[in-house]
Amino acid sequence: MKEKLVQGMALAMLLLMGLYGVAGPSGLIAWGENQHLLEQQRAKLAEMKIEREHWKNRVKLLDPKNADPDLAGELLRSNLNVARSDEMVMLLH
Repeated sequence: MKEKLVQGMALAMLLLMGLYGVAGPSGLIAWGENQHLLEQQRAKLAEMKIEREHWKNRVKLLDPKNADPDLAGELLRSNLNVARSDEMVMLLH
């Protein structure tokens, strides 16, 4: 009787370990979900790298020693509402 109880407990532990290996937090099901999340994060990282390059370029164009006149004019017009007398302002909604 004691031997069958030990065998039953061992079988229950093996089944529990198998279930944990399939459905646990690091099991096969979670592995697939983690792969999906990893792909999403990689796509987001690629977008953020593109945006970072965009901002690095804008910062480079605003270097005080050699500022890009077009970008400086654009920023003046948008932030300070400055326009030349020969320019026409068109509002877009």
